[in-house]
Amino acid sequence: MTPGFYARRLQAPGAVLAPMAGYSDAPLRQLAAEQGALWTVSEMISSRGLVLGGESEKLTLGRPYPGEEGRVVQLFGAEPDILAEAVRRAETWFTPAAIDLNMGCPVPKVRGRGGACLLQTPEVAYGLITAMRGATRLDVSAKIRLGWDENRSVEIAQGLAAAGASLITVHGRTSAQRYTGEADWDAIARVAAAVPVPVVGSGDILTAAQARARRREAGVAAVMIGRGAVGNPWLFRALATGDDALPPAAGRARTALRHAELHVAFYGPDRYGLASVRPLRKVLPRYLPDFPELRDALVQVDTVADVAAALSPLLEDAVPLPAPVAVGAYAGRRP
Repeated sequence: MTPGFYARRLQAPGAVLAPMAGYSDAPLRQLAAEQGALWTVSEMISSRGLVLGGESEKLTLGRPYPGEEGRVVQLFGAEPDILAEAVRRAETWFTPAAIDLNMGCPVPKVRGRGGACLLQTPEVAYGLITAMRGATRLDVSAKIRLGWDENRSVEIAQGLAAAGASLITVHGRTSAQRYTGEADWDAIARVAAAVPVPVVGSGDILTAAQARARRREAGVAAVMIGRGAVGNPWLFRALATGDDALPPAAGRARTALRHAELHVAFYGPDRYGLASVRPLRKVLPRYLPDFPELRDALVQVDTVADVAAALSPLLEDAVPLPAPVAVGAYAGRRP
C-alpha cells in the first residue's frame, strides 16, 4: 500500500506549522513551507459555512497560494453529514494534501458547534472522523487537547485512531486551561505510546532546542509550532537541516518586507481600494525583537511602502537569503 501524505512527510526531519486563526494564512504558510515545514495547516474553516453559508472556492481561509503544496485544511463542526460534504467541497475547491478535524479550539464562539466541545462527547467525534473518511481518499487527522476539564487524551486518541484518523495532534492543555499554565508533554508522551498512528505534539515550542528535546522525550513523530514561528519561519529550517542560525537583521527585515508583499499579492485591495497590510501590524515586529526602536513604526503601517520605510535602516544592508529548503518530495517555491 502506498503510504499516505502524513507517512511520507514524516520520513523527513522537521516540524509542522500550526493552525492559528488570524496568523496561518497563505503568506505565513508560504514562508514556513519555503523554510522546510513538513506541512502547514490552514486557519480553521466552518463546515457549516462551506456547506450552508454561501462560502465558495474564493474563501481566503482555504484558498491556496499559487503552487501551494503540503497544506492541510482544517475544518470544525459537529454534524457528520455536514462535515462529510464540507470535506468534499474543500477537496474540490482547495486541493489540500489532507483534512484535519479541529477538536481543540476553546474559543467560546464555537461552543456547541465543534472544536474543543467534542472532547466532552468523544463518541460524536469518532463518528465525525468516520464520516469524513468516507467522503475522501485523503488522509484525515484530528487535533485535540488533553480533554475538556480533565485529561482523557489517551482514551480519546485511541477512539479517533480506531475510527480511522491517520494522525493525531495533541496540544498539552485541557480546554478549560485555554492558553494558561504550561503544556503537559508527559501527557502527550502517554498518548504517543498508546495509539498505532503517528502523534504530533504541540504546546509552548518557541525554539529549535525545545522542539528537539520535546520530540525526543515525548517520543512523538514530530512537533507542531504555532506562535514560536510567527516572525521566525527559520525555526523550520533549523529543524529540517540542523542549522539554527538566524539570518542577520538585514535578512530578517527583508523577509518581513516580503511577508507584506505576499500579503498584498494574496489578498489584493480592501473594500476601500487600499492594498492594506494592517493585519500584519501584530506580526512584523516579531521579525526584529532585537530592534525595539522599530516597533512604533511597524505597528502603524498601512501599506508595503510604509513597511519598507520603517525597515529602511536595515534594508540598506540586506544580502541575499538562502535558497528554500527541500522537504519530502517538493521544495517550497518563491513566487
